[in-house]
Amino acid sequence: MTPRTASVFQFCATAASVALACCLAPAEAQAQTVVRIGHVGPVSGPQAHYGRDNENGARMAVAELNAQGVTIGGKKVKFELVAEDDAADPKQGTAAAQKLCDAKVNGVVGHLNSGTTIPAAKVYSQCGLPMISPSATNPELTTLGHKHVYRLLANDNELGAGLAKYAAETLKLKKVAIIDDRTAYGKGVADVFARTAKTLGLEVVSQQYTNDKAVDFMAILTAIKNKKPDGIFFGGMDPQAGPMLRQMQQLGLTKAYLFGGDGICTDKLMDLSSGARTLNNVVCAVGGASLDKLPQGKAWRAKYEAQFPKQFQVYSPYTYDATMVLVDAMKRANSVDPKVYAAKLADAAYPGVTAKVSFEPNGELKNPAMTLYTYKDGKKVSVN
Repeated sequence: MTPRTASVFQFCATAASVALACCLAPAEAQAQTVVRIGHVGPVSGPQAHYGRDNENGARMAVAELNAQGVTIGGKKVKFELVAEDDAADPKQGTAAAQKLCDAKVNGVVGHLNSGTTIPAAKVYSQCGLPMISPSATNPELTTLGHKHVYRLLANDNELGAGLAKYAAETLKLKKVAIIDDRTAYGKGVADVFARTAKTLGLEVVSQQYTNDKAVDFMAILTAIKNKKPDGIFFGGMDPQAGPMLRQMQQLGLTKAYLFGGDGICTDKLMDLSSGARTLNNVVCAVGGASLDKLPQGKAWRAKYEAQFPKQFQVYSPYTYDATMVLVDAMKRANSVDPKVYAAKLADAAYPGVTAKVSFEPNGELKNPAMTLYTYKDGKKVSVN
């Protein structure tokens, strides 16, 4: 073979290889399935720190799944997060839900608030999308008969009752006042606390109402102060609880406990209360075990902090687990089609960061844990 012939042969072989690669590339691309996971939470407005934290947890899960090179139904899968903002507003929540339905995402993690999750659940049920809420605690969510609706933590029946028992049996309080923000979450958890407190012999000396946009509670707290309660239960979120703690201090309510559910039980509460001494009087409940005491908890928190410094609040481990639970069901069903894999969620047994995730027939988490927290020396610490 002459040098010229060899060169021509080499050129032709190279060209053939390139052509073959070009032909194969589209086929390989077609073999990869794109799975889109919807996430909805408030990433604007006063509750944006919750929404960002939740979204971060889902993003962590998606990134890890992509790094694993997951195969479902014989095809490689690429996961994408489709994130929507509901601003903690029910109307925006249902609009976001419909948007995810129209986009034909493969499943949904969210919403954050009970007030947005409950109406959104109806939308998802109608369009056949499985939904796992990492944080909506109003018990009504799983009683409405919507299909494929799941909750990944304890509901308000556990949180409100647990706080009332702690107030009566551990702290030995006699008189309590109650404030709620009239949202599905705030009213729901406050009602449970009030009912349980009364059955345990606590006297409810005042019941007051506000809203989830308020920042001035002086009139409400003044009325409560005159009743001399040992503790105040607030059903609402930390953008209200922070100013409330400052104003409790200003009014001299420095010995009264402030009780609340997971809505106030955040790292952000320390900033929102501006160093008020009354922060040390907070007792709050979260529907899950303390992350520091879980087998994977500390390592997971370290990974989170490395990627999203100083953004952790409460629920990101739950959005992380919720995303993983959806994908686990897809794997076991060998399908990413919601109509196919949805049935597999009912028999989930996923070893998550927050719990071994399995569900009751109505979509509630089996054997949910609950942790009570307080604040000491500027840090949130568990008391049980």
